[in-house]
Amino acid sequence: MRFASFVSFAVLCGFVAAVPAVPAPRDCSAEVAQYNKQRREARGLSRRTFYTSMLNTTCVLSPETPLEDYVANAPVRTDITEGQPGVAFTVDIGVMNTATCQPLPNVMVELWGPNAVGEYGSTFLRGATLTASNGIAEFQTIFPGFTTGAANHLNILVHPTPSESSAVAHVGQLFFTDQWTNIIGMYTNYKQNTNSRMLNAADPSFVAANKNGFNSIVDIESINDDWPEGIIGYITVGINPSA
Repeated sequence: MRFASFVSFAVLCGFVAAVPAVPAPRDCSAEVAQYNKQRREARGLSRRTFYTSMLNTTCVLSPETPLEDYVANAPVRTDITEGQPGVAFTVDIGVMNTATCQPLPNVMVELWGPNAVGEYGSTFLRGATLTASNGIAEFQTIFPGFTTGAANHLNILVHPTPSESSAVAHVGQLFFTDQWTNIIGMYTNYKQNTNSRMLNAADPSFVAANKNGFNSIVDIESINDDWPEGIIGYITVGINPSA
């Protein structure tokens, strides 16, 4: 089942940033790098990924994209799994003010995605939560299965206040390397996915969100060197709360 609302907002980039306003966003590279490092060290996990350098370290504006597969009034909860089988996935989302390069506490973040076979539901794998005092919103979900017509991704929407009914400061997509989708796609129920796979480079949304300094790829590491036990992904989202 697929839900769609073709309202156009700002798409995710890789330190993700939203529609410009005064004051203009600044280069938050150093702040984002330190922010990501502190979050990783706080978990006591070393970095074991497919990447050779730190991701999500630039503060740039991003292109716009339609808002798709969205259902309003998502339940406020951090565990959005709702019994869906798959590889356990902790998504660590840091929200940063692009004007000050400081983390933003007490703003509402919504996250939603498809299940292991690439199907969206009206309630499962959807939820919303507030960022903590350190600007972090954390969700427990599963690694998504790919859908037809798009590179594999999760969807995110950020409100500049604690309310889901407030304005939207950012909406976009969180992508993964093709390697992660390849590997997890061979695992248990993911193998039952009958959708047509699209690689990252073939998806215009991915291309737009990953050029000119953008980077919308989630930085993933496995737990205990054994990814079937679960994975953790980090990304930093920049918004202008006064936009």
